[in-house]
Amino acid sequence: MSHDSRTAPRICPLCEATCGLTLTIEGTTVTGARGDRDDIFSRGFICPKGASFGGLDGDPDRLRVPLVRGEDGELREATWSEAFDRIAERIPALAGAYGPQAVGVVLGNPNVHTMAGSLYPPLLLAALRTRNVFTASTLDQMPKHVSSGLLFGDAHAIPVPDLDRTDHLLLIGANPLESNGSLCTAPDFPGRLKALRRRGGTLTVIDPRRTRTARLADRHVAIRPGADALLLAAMANVLLQEKLADPGPLAEHLEGADELAAALADFTPDAVTAACDVDAATITSLARELAAAPTAAVYARIGSCTVEHGTLASWLVDVLNILTGNLDRPGGALFPLSATARAPREATPGKGFAPGKGFALGRWASRVSGHPEAKGELPIAALAEEIETPGEGRIRALVVLAANPVLSAPDGDRLDAALAGRLDFMVSVDPYLNETSRHADVVLPPPPPSQSAHFDFAFNSFAVHNQVRYTPAPVPLEDGRMDESEIHARLILAVSGMHGAPPSAVDDLAIATAITRAGAPEELAGELTGESGPERRLDLMLRLGPYGLTLEELLAHPHGIDLGPLGPRVPEILRTRSGRIELLPAPIAADLPRLRQALGELPAPLVLVGRRHLRSNNSWMHNVGSLSGGSNVCTLQIHPDDAARLGLVDGATVRIESAGGGVEAPAEITDTVRSGVVSLPHGWGHSRPGTRLSVAAAHPGVNVNQLLDGTLLDPLSGTAVLNAIPVTVTPSL
Repeated sequence: MSHDSRTAPRICPLCEATCGLTLTIEGTTVTGARGDRDDIFSRGFICPKGASFGGLDGDPDRLRVPLVRGEDGELREATWSEAFDRIAERIPALAGAYGPQAVGVVLGNPNVHTMAGSLYPPLLLAALRTRNVFTASTLDQMPKHVSSGLLFGDAHAIPVPDLDRTDHLLLIGANPLESNGSLCTAPDFPGRLKALRRRGGTLTVIDPRRTRTARLADRHVAIRPGADALLLAAMANVLLQEKLADPGPLAEHLEGADELAAALADFTPDAVTAACDVDAATITSLARELAAAPTAAVYARIGSCTVEHGTLASWLVDVLNILTGNLDRPGGALFPLSATARAPREATPGKGFAPGKGFALGRWASRVSGHPEAKGELPIAALAEEIETPGEGRIRALVVLAANPVLSAPDGDRLDAALAGRLDFMVSVDPYLNETSRHADVVLPPPPPSQSAHFDFAFNSFAVHNQVRYTPAPVPLEDGRMDESEIHARLILAVSGMHGAPPSAVDDLAIATAITRAGAPEELAGELTGESGPERRLDLMLRLGPYGLTLEELLAHPHGIDLGPLGPRVPEILRTRSGRIELLPAPIAADLPRLRQALGELPAPLVLVGRRHLRSNNSWMHNVGSLSGGSNVCTLQIHPDDAARLGLVDGATVRIESAGGGVEAPAEITDTVRSGVVSLPHGWGHSRPGTRLSVAAAHPGVNVNQLLDGTLLDPLSGTAVLNAIPVTVTPSL
């Protein structure tokens, strides 16, 4: 370490694990990153993504100044004033001429990894007054939000497995050793699973691939892709028919328990075994072991969400946790309580907790195909048709915040053409000129993460241990750059007719509104500390939150504050109209006949599933040299039996075709996928012209989502079906 080197803590923003890092900084350059051993949550754990923090932070392909499209159609560097002037000129005019629905908004996953991306988009949507909102949630986790909303009345009330205290963990469609977890914020997920095994616990993994997580398990069940809901329904059937169900203290808070057995009666182990390709004895054993364990938790993720019955599978995960008495108890699945959450309600003596407003689906629908909204969002798979199709309400302007749907959504070629030829105006907030942002008329680049403060508003709500951490920006903002929060605030002002007002006006309004809604005294605004609008807003949320903390306390504890293990929160957390857990909600009951139909359907000979790499997180990390290569490659994994049957050779290029089109990729023959299944990773396809992603373009791979035409969705959540897709594979000519 040189004489001008220093170290600084920084929470890693590169995946949901939110590990604490110790950065080595020379001048204003991050030259190294290691795990922060004093971090109260991650205790020094680091993965390859976190170790690459400096490379990503200093990526020379990151944009440094805004880009604005000139009259010649080319993007050129511009001043910040020019960029916001152009936005203020175009978007209000288009909304005024064609109505607020003429403006669409797309939100990508990176938004929840930054303070600005968490705090400002709701204010932007309020300013635009548009219902044309599309997010990455309908490509991954929306089924869990919908099932939680229907069960508990709150789409954000998502129970997480109590990893550190459970005796029995069943994972389905999840590979946390490579994803680091999802909707379950747990630094060192691998270490936590190994600790479970060391204390005599049981780990069961249900996955069509023998993943790194599956190799660690006591039992690996190689289910046929897409059959997750059928297997989970059969397990619930066993619990009910064999009188093994015992909700315990939850029983008095359940609505619809009597109807559940009848609703699941057809889903016996014998009935589902052909569709799941899992024998009835194994299914029965899985259910009995779950019921017999002292404590247990069922946890499911992307593999079970991005299928035709994703919401039913997500619902059945919590049904199993409820029936075994493991929901809302230590060692089971619990609801975290973050430091910025709403303070818990107080029960009325003699009356308990008042019912909530509940959760509703389909309050409006998309203009073209009539897809119902879920959680205020429309399926991102419908974005292209909403831009292309003439008529009132057509999307003419698009605001894209940290999203790359040309690669992440189905049928990127169609969306690519729609963005290029049918929009009147487009804004992207993105550090890169990627496959989507290259179509923008204005690109607003946020600074690298070292120049931004960090607080995890979203992920602390899914953490396996209650804690709170905040890290100020370890590197000062570089000349010529604009803080991400100011970019968002100025964007809000520009689209709302307040262009030219100080950015602080946005934060002041947000603070005043929050104080009014909380019924707190107006004087509280003057007591807030912090050097920026986001810090003042964070201070307010902490003060109004369940622990009564302040920003000053967080700053005094740079490695975090331990708020204790997760604890029971039912019935306080329930927001249903009945005030109870609604075990068989009407939309779920109405969708069960569709699941019954699946019992008699013949499986396709070959189906496609995705996969996650430890050194990747969607498309935006493929431009970091230290994370490319090795196992992080775009190959089609195929079982040796299928390869022999189809005449495929390891390493040779093969053609994969499905409803949406065809792509070509090298074959990787491996028995880590079961027969009848092929696997291609997501986030690749960096071969389109006009981008500035030099590392990614050198190893472009292919876009797996081009195999999809976007018509197949989980009807309850609007989530695109990305897994269990029928495909054909042939040698490339």
